[in-house]
Amino acid sequence: MAFLQWKTEYSVANEQMDKQHQVLVEMINKMHDAMKMGKGGSEAEKIVSEMIEYSAMHFAAEEKLMTQLNFKEINQHIVEHKAFMTKANEFQKQINSGSFTLSMEIANFLKDWLTNHILVNDMAYAKVIKKQ
Repeated sequence: MAFLQWKTEYSVANEQMDKQHQVLVEMINKMHDAMKMGKGGSEAEKIVSEMIEYSAMHFAAEEKLMTQLNFKEINQHIVEHKAFMTKANEFQKQINSGSFTLSMEIANFLKDWLTNHILVNDMAYAKVIKKQ
């Protein structure tokens, strides 16, 4: 069983955003699998770099969608995205310095952040989509 499983309740009623969220779920599972196989150190830099790059693209797409929807809570959403990127970049710096490898701390942070962000923050703009 996957560390994080996509559920229909995560759908934000937008195919592009749902697909991007599913890719993020897959990336978290890839990270978890690398840790389970004892490759947390050797794969860490690559996996975290890929996740940061993909997250930045996803956040830009999501913010563009929210702008198109005239979503009133966009600024709070942007703050959440920036906080995530700050934390992810901190992980990357620690990994690059050799002082940190992939761990359950990172896996659990990513899993919790993504599911909470989708179920709380993203569902707010999903309501706007469903009304249109």
